[in-house]
Amino acid sequence: MLKKSTLALFASLALASALPAQTLQNLVHQPPGGAFLPFQLTDGTVLFQANKSSDWWKLTPDSLGSYLNGTWTKQASLQPGYVPDDFASAVLADGRVVISGGEYNNGQFTLTNQGAVYDPVANTWTPLPPPPGWDFIGDSASVVLPDGRFLVGRKLDKQVAALDPATLTWSLLSSAGKSDFNAEEGWTLLPDGTVFTFDVKNAPNSERYFPATQTWQTAGSTIVDLHSPSPFGCLPYGDMGQFCYFPPGEVGPALLLPDGRVFATGSDSSGGPGHTAIYTPPALPGDTGTWVVGPDFPNNDNAGDSFAALLPNGYALILGNTGRLYEFDGVTLTPTLSASGALMVLPTGQVVVSEGSIVKIYTPADTSFKSAWRPRIKRFPATVTRGSTYRISGQQFNGLSQAASFGDELETATNYPLVRLTNKGTGHVFYARTHGHSTMGVATGRASVSTNFDVPATAETGSSTLEVVANGIPSKAVTITVD
Repeated sequence: MLKKSTLALFASLALASALPAQTLQNLVHQPPGGAFLPFQLTDGTVLFQANKSSDWWKLTPDSLGSYLNGTWTKQASLQPGYVPDDFASAVLADGRVVISGGEYNNGQFTLTNQGAVYDPVANTWTPLPPPPGWDFIGDSASVVLPDGRFLVGRKLDKQVAALDPATLTWSLLSSAGKSDFNAEEGWTLLPDGTVFTFDVKNAPNSERYFPATQTWQTAGSTIVDLHSPSPFGCLPYGDMGQFCYFPPGEVGPALLLPDGRVFATGSDSSGGPGHTAIYTPPALPGDTGTWVVGPDFPNNDNAGDSFAALLPNGYALILGNTGRLYEFDGVTLTPTLSASGALMVLPTGQVVVSEGSIVKIYTPADTSFKSAWRPRIKRFPATVTRGSTYRISGQQFNGLSQAASFGDELETATNYPLVRLTNKGTGHVFYARTHGHSTMGVATGRASVSTNFDVPATAETGSSTLEVVANGIPSKAVTITVD
């Protein structure tokens, strides 16, 4: 007879083998020109920059909402002479995409100050001038503030500028109190509207930027070293290579978690594994917040200058430099599958992994989420007409986090609402383009928020469900009629 302990072991092994596992699947249709950096457009499609190119492609989900079976369409190209790589970027509250700068242009290290804004309705790129006096931008940190302004920190010094999306004009802001220059830092938007970073040049210090006062304040020591010293000396830049840039090193991405903590990942600081640390923002104004040490990366891995995305279940998905994906559940950092490339969460709760020539879909083993994390619809039109625009309001339309992070540049945040319509008769899915979000903040709680949505002319008529989706988490569906 088997002992009870042996039976228990067999039972646990059988249960483990029965549990679903993560999957990583190639798209059925691959991008003809390659695809690297993804942006979630507010009509449900995904805009990709082709491999270090001025060309862009759009991925459209199939009629059942599947991105795995989606199709590709060539989009407008950037203006002549602007072929950027490693730039500041965001999706704005009106649905346009903004990119600014680039560490490389046409494959050359230049720290370009060019930029552009993409209008997905007109399918056009408009050149964007740099902030006044900014001869160089490069691979700069950026974030969209709750009021919709696009904030960029110039790579080479402590300067900060904000773009007004309505006028596409820049304002130079103060950066009083900044402890070091902006190079190689990543910026994370916090629920109180401040911007959080942990320093590279001045590691292990961390800081918060207060847009209302245009000042930086320390957020304390990260305790463990999250930066890696740079192996490079002078990197020449400028038209004639007349200037020198001395890189301070790299750090990993940082994600705001649903519980309000920030999971900060490190680069290789000492020839061993990359460290992590967890920051809890202060409950009272004037405090710095607190840090605790997180788990080290297994197998001497690290996340320097790499990607992270927040899964709907609240886990952080981190891409290690060895090509291994890790899920952080709030306590443990667990290796999963092997991949490479950019990460971005989709409205389905899956993550697109764009490796350049091949694009894949990562499906986590656990696709659940807490009910309290969902967007909540309060007011909506009972009947809508195809081709018309409507207002919808409720709570938590922007999700609990930006849900995406990189070591510094290449920002692909998805903290804005999508509206998904599903015809009850056919099961066909249609995304209504959203724009004019009342806020671009995160974790807005009980505050009333709203957005506009355009009912597609191609939407099927009849009884349909409507959901607001943020960071892959849908609201409870409501029933509407499409005329």
